[in-house]
Amino acid sequence: MEIRRADISDTGSLNKLLRQVLEIHHAGRPDLFKGNVKKYTDSELSDIIKDDKRPIFAAFDDGELMGYAFCILKHFPDDNILTDIRTLYIDDLCVDESARGKHIGKALYEHVLAYARSIGCYNVTLNVWTCNRGAISFYEAMGMKAPENRHGNYTLTHFAK
Repeated sequence: MEIRRADISDTGSLNKLLRQVLEIHHAGRPDLFKGNVKKYTDSELSDIIKDDKRPIFAAFDDGELMGYAFCILKHFPDDNILTDIRTLYIDDLCVDESARGKHIGKALYEHVLAYARSIGCYNVTLNVWTCNRGAISFYEAMGMKAPENRHGNYTLTHFAK
């Protein structure tokens, strides 16, 4: 398996997996999420791929995209209330439904964590909907901590240092 930054040629494959995530969210929270839609236009996805503050890590097996991790680097220097730490936020992590259970998610997560450490991040965080029990179990197995909040999702943190 190869994990690398996504590029423009990966757009079609990324859209396929983004659709799988949206369907999970739509099934769990149809009051909030539409079904059978695209999360990003191709132009938006292209902008994200080019943005170094929003890296997308893509996992390939025999040239086929098997999973991704969309990340956002957060840093608030000189903020009035936040400390000056760097956080890598996982906006979206998906493994193709046909490849789940093959440790692709673990490899992606470990790659993200290593990347966060390499750029001096204090932690890695993400949010996950409580209706997505499989994702919660996966992230907790990866070492993330999940204090439940009142908004129907968890904020999970893994300290990178």
